[in-house]
Amino acid sequence: MKNNEIEPSNPEASSDDRANTVAPSQRQRDELATHIIMMCRTHGFYLAAAESLTGGLLADAFVRIPGASDVFLGSAVTYDIAAKASILHVDEYILDTAGAVDPRVAAQMAQSTAHLYERDDIRGRVFGLSTTGVAGPGPDGDKPAGMVYVGIYSPLNDAESEAASAHTVSYRLQLEGSRECVRLQTVHHVLTYLEQALESATRRLQ
Repeated sequence: MKNNEIEPSNPEASSDDRANTVAPSQRQRDELATHIIMMCRTHGFYLAAAESLTGGLLADAFVRIPGASDVFLGSAVTYDIAAKASILHVDEYILDTAGAVDPRVAAQMAQSTAHLYERDDIRGRVFGLSTTGVAGPGPDGDKPAGMVYVGIYSPLNDAESEAASAHTVSYRLQLEGSRECVRLQTVHHVLTYLEQALESATRRLQ
């Protein structure tokens, strides 16, 4: 499935592709998470998440895997819109005018959670992940069920130069299926995009 990348500076870009109504299997998610943990352990990367509609499912995808504690720092489940502002410092103006289901919100959540869990000894090594959207079964205002944004924050630009801006990408998904299916598909997409981001990062380190 093709999904366009959405930079925070280009929030209107989107993908109209729709996913299958059947979520990928637990085995597929476990295999992705295992590979991600292995790459992080090998190259000294760490992971932090900020979750809304997935409500902890993304964290569970990692902690199911033995050895996850070596690289997975934690997840901030900011389900309430006010919590996104108070805990993750998402721009309140965006939340007030566009709501939580917005590419800029996903981007800010991903970047903020990386810094929230960052420590001095791992500074510039934490990837941030985020999920925000409408799980269904009905719409949320003008946002249809299945509309999801996920964010991936890569710390490498920050580590290379204090003047470089962070590389944060949001992806729009339009998913189908039950509430549970939408949430599980979201997790699978985050894992897939993260795997791609880590592979790109490791190539840059070579």
